[in-house]
Amino acid sequence: MTRVLIVDDSLTDRRLAGGLVARAGELDVHFAVDGRDALEQIELHLPDLVVTDLNMPMLDGLALVKAIREQYPMVPVILMTGNGSDAIAVEALRTGAASYVPKIRLADDLLTTIEQVLSVAHADRGRARLMRRLTRQQVEFELENDVELIMSLVQFLQDACRGMTLCDDADRVRLGVALQEAIINACFHGNLEVSSSLREADHRAYYDLAKERAAMLPYSDRRITVSVSISSLEAVFVIRDEGPGFDPHSLPDPRAPQNLEKSSGRGLLLMQTFMDEVRFNERGNEVTLVKRRSASPR
Repeated sequence: MTRVLIVDDSLTDRRLAGGLVARAGELDVHFAVDGRDALEQIELHLPDLVVTDLNMPMLDGLALVKAIREQYPMVPVILMTGNGSDAIAVEALRTGAASYVPKIRLADDLLTTIEQVLSVAHADRGRARLMRRLTRQQVEFELENDVELIMSLVQFLQDACRGMTLCDDADRVRLGVALQEAIINACFHGNLEVSSSLREADHRAYYDLAKERAAMLPYSDRRITVSVSISSLEAVFVIRDEGPGFDPHSLPDPRAPQNLEKSSGRGLLLMQTFMDEVRFNERGNEVTLVKRRSASPR
């Protein structure tokens, strides 16, 4: 069973997050009261995922992220962020966290984020050995608006980048999160034209509308094109949808405190933090992500 460690000095918040995670039914939930307690538990029983608060005594969330990145690079960390923690949250993402969920949106977004991060964290070790023998790769995929296909493609691209030593195990997860955000955006916001403002207002209605449009013309005929060039020095991912596009200059700054707790800016923040470059075309229906070789890939 997948083991999830929840770290928070607030008993109320631990119980809230634990109850939400337990709803999944297939996750083994454990708790720690601060970062120091978490590291002691991780040493005894390695979890598959850590969900941590940022503001804690003894050892805070930022220090915990750094320690896990150094000592247990294959264990992804999700942050639970509260008011006033925006600067620390961005620093933690830069340091090694895989994603984040604002505490005010735990009920809507925590399980979805956990599923997302776990889906890109499970590596196929045998395939990874083979991919290390690859020296250059150029591929192009044309996808229907199918989330399962998107997840499979993300894992394929993760394995290719890890195998060619572009990133270590921790950055493999973060690269996967960024790619997943970009391709899912092309599907939901681009081809299916489902507004992120609907997700803010009604989480269930957002996904119901996407499912409905995936089977409805003209949305169902639209495709996502993913063009990829990978070498031992960098990977370039070009993701294009067939939707109407948008004005890239109108994008709000996802690092601004007032935007950090909104679902609508979360994907862009993760892409900008985990990739070395993020560029949109003028029409707004194509994004280019560049990931350069890590300084010390493992």
